[in-house]
Amino acid sequence: MKISLLEPIGVSKCVIDELAKGITDRGHEFVYYDTKTTDVEELKRRSAGSDIVMIANNPYPTEVVESTDALKMLAVAFTGIDHIGVKACKEKGIMICNSAGYSNQSVAELAIGMAVCGLRNMAKGNTVVRNGGTSAGLGGREICGRTVGIIGLGNIGMVTAKLFQAFGAKVIAYNRSEKEEAKALGIEYKSLDEVLSQSDIVSLHLPLNDSTRGFISADKIALMGPRTVFINCARGPIVDNAALAKALDEDKLGFACVDVFDMEPPIPADYPLLAAKNTLLTPHQAFISEEAMVRRANIVFNNVYAYLDGNPVNVCK
Repeated sequence: MKISLLEPIGVSKCVIDELAKGITDRGHEFVYYDTKTTDVEELKRRSAGSDIVMIANNPYPTEVVESTDALKMLAVAFTGIDHIGVKACKEKGIMICNSAGYSNQSVAELAIGMAVCGLRNMAKGNTVVRNGGTSAGLGGREICGRTVGIIGLGNIGMVTAKLFQAFGAKVIAYNRSEKEEAKALGIEYKSLDEVLSQSDIVSLHLPLNDSTRGFISADKIALMGPRTVFINCARGPIVDNAALAKALDEDKLGFACVDVFDMEPPIPADYPLLAAKNTLLTPHQAFISEEAMVRRANIVFNNVYAYLDGNPVNVCK
């Protein structure tokens, strides 16, 4: 088989070579491209003749999927698969295996850092001190004693909830199903409206799909209070970001920490959140840590080996 890794996945070439050694030892061909591309024709060229294609979070659109003749399996070094032509893969019988779980800790830790930043005015303080100012008016609030609402209590949501509890916060959550593990930790399940209206901090951890696109609408944003800190380390299109910016500018929401947008960075200059006040914006970096990248590389290669052994794992339904 021909197995092609179409883009870098955050680890060194030495690590790639070590992980790929078992592929070539089995007599398969392994091709690695060390540059990213979003050019459709180049993606088609890199995919040509490949039985297995490995990608990360760069788009792999429908027209690329449709151009492949040999492709049998798509190994995704990422949790979400909304950047892939999933329907075309299903129609062609191409299996998709993701790398869920590699960034649980890194995403949760960034969410915590964002909460601290939002409550303690850290971004504003950085600007003030560089301009010769003082800490007057920058005291802020503590996480301890606050109510934190987790929207989407999956694996990342659970890690985030536990970290907030370690700070002394009360955690409530909205999720389609309930986990006994969460209840045992004292996490109380509530409706979406209750979580939004009762929380001092709201942290979003839903996947992006047809049912969650636009899920946090203008009406839902209006349920949060004028001192609420809203955090999105999930997916940008889950939120009406124009409405979010409007709520911030009208002082109807306290602070927003956003790592994901309606598009991948770089963000257009006219994007509403760029000019909105009381924001901390990061360029989709929550999943990136040294440790997470190593975990991701191991998972995606293990997915390939499992497929070659006839026992595929992490198959996306």
